[in-house]
Amino acid sequence: MRIRAATADGVTEVRVLMSHPMETGQRKDGSGNPIPAHYITELTAKHNDKTVLNAEMGPSVSTNPYLSFKFKGGASGDTVEVSWKDNKGESRTDKVQIR
Repeated sequence: MRIRAATADGVTEVRVLMSHPMETGQRKDGSGNPIPAHYITELTAKHNDKTVLNAEMGPSVSTNPYLSFKFKGGASGDTVEVSWKDNKGESRTDKVQIR
């Protein structure tokens, strides 16, 4: 994941680019066989271990999803952590310091 977080005037803006195939399970490969579904189902963002965003996602979200959100608070040097889980049990967590 590529995460950027910056604060200004008491509001922190977080931008996240996730590398994930987000396959719906409805497409077929060149041989006509269905491509198995593989998509992010849950996403959580935390600021200094306090949850600031919970999201449920599904197969209708595009490949390599981009997410942008804002929350009040946050100071330069604080940590923002973003985690996701997908329908195959895979997960990822990345952290970044707020600028």
